Amino acid sequence: MVLTAADSKKNPKQPPHRHPASDGKPQATPFADKPGLDVRIAATKILAAVVDKKTPLDGMLDAGHGNPAYRALSDADRGLLRAILNTTLRHLPRIEKSLSMMLDTPLPEGARALQHVLTTAAAQILYLDIPAHAAVDLAVEQAHRDPRNRRFAKLVNALLRRMVREREEILAASEAISPVPGWFYSRLVKSYGEDEARRIAEAQLSPAPIDLTVKADAAVWAERLNARLLPTGSLRLASFEGSIPSVDGFNEGAWWVQDAAACLPAQLFGDLKGKRIADLCAAPGGKTAQLAALGADVIAVEQSANRSVRLQENLARLDLSADIVQCDLFDYQPEELLDGVLLDAPCSSTGTTRRHPDVLWTKSAKDIEKLAELQGRMLRHALTLVKPSGIVVFSNCSLDPLEGEELVAKLLSENPMIERMPVAKQDWPGLEDAINAAGEFRTTPAMLQPQDGYAGGMDGFFACVLRRSEAG
Repeated sequence: MVLTAADSKKNPKQPPHRHPASDGKPQATPFADKPGLDVRIAATKILAAVVDKKTPLDGMLDAGHGNPAYRALSDADRGLLRAILNTTLRHLPRIEKSLSMMLDTPLPEGARALQHVLTTAAAQILYLDIPAHAAVDLAVEQAHRDPRNRRFAKLVNALLRRMVREREEILAASEAISPVPGWFYSRLVKSYGEDEARRIAEAQLSPAPIDLTVKADAAVWAERLNARLLPTGSLRLASFEGSIPSVDGFNEGAWWVQDAAACLPAQLFGDLKGKRIADLCAAPGGKTAQLAALGADVIAVEQSANRSVRLQENLARLDLSADIVQCDLFDYQPEELLDGVLLDAPCSSTGTTRRHPDVLWTKSAKDIEKLAELQGRMLRHALTLVKPSGIVVFSNCSLDPLEGEELVAKLLSENPMIERMPVAKQDWPGLEDAINAAGEFRTTPAMLQPQDGYAGGMDGFFACVLRRSEAG
């Protein structure tokens, strides 16, 4: 059966459901007569903001200051909304291709609201453990209640019911389609080759597990938490339900949540006891905490006042200390040159798509170019802050060599007073494949295989060690 997106006869425009408020003014009501409809309406609104307006998802899903449609939901409904959005974004190219193949003509120009209704419903039917009839019924109802989509309600019903019937065939056919946007996949292929690019793209379909960095006694805490001790020194929880503060050791400040790859840069300094180290992009404080736990005298530089407060709160819970300096990174000048600097620079975050699938829909190749230029300026400034023979560890969570390998190679070619200090593979058993020929760390979400029921994968990360020459 081929479905058509041709205009059907418009239904008479119906007013939205309203009820009189206490002040006599009409107010929109929650859709109490259709449980779950509020969640679906919120999902399509927020998806539109991500895909069409390039709005990051985290801010919209903030409990205190996020999107009003999100904040109006109960905690349970917020969880369902996040599941729908994350699943839709992870599989969006496959969903859109499947929908387009079921139509004889594309949806009309400007029918983006309808497209978002269909894609969020399709995500539920194809990839989530949600009753198919509920996904179809609520999508049809959503179309009925939106004047822009009302005339397409029958189309929505027919198309989604067909998707339910042909679900297995659609899933099998969609496996040939890359689950990431074309612009990003082409860059992966150029950087990693076709086979590895496919593995990285497929890896982002799985949500990231929870990794912990412990202050001390990792093996003891691994047994206590029934966690896997990773080659990075991190602990990986087998599964997790509930809140992080309820996990054993949280209240006593024994650990903090940090992806396995993110814990690597701070470890690249070697012995830090008594060393003065600045963490230049410090909040929320995971790497600052690592440096302090390893014995460094840490200066945590953070521009944002709110993030500085959060940083202080996190350090207080962990019973660790750092000198927090709130200022622009480029304005920071220590009274005396430092032993080392950690620059975990703002980047495109393309290595974090397992936990932030919106990144690939809010960023572009131009963003990567702009961010690489900014990182280059930050790194050049960071190198002026260390004494001769001082160390700068540069890192970010991008998968793109323009923000990593190529950026560092360009810097080294420009400045003979800077040298790369290669990371030795033998010092990192189990992570040999994550160290490139130049001695830089390059992790991807496809690394770190599952083991004994524990999930695999880690964030895509780049990290390298640079040293200022003695004459510098």
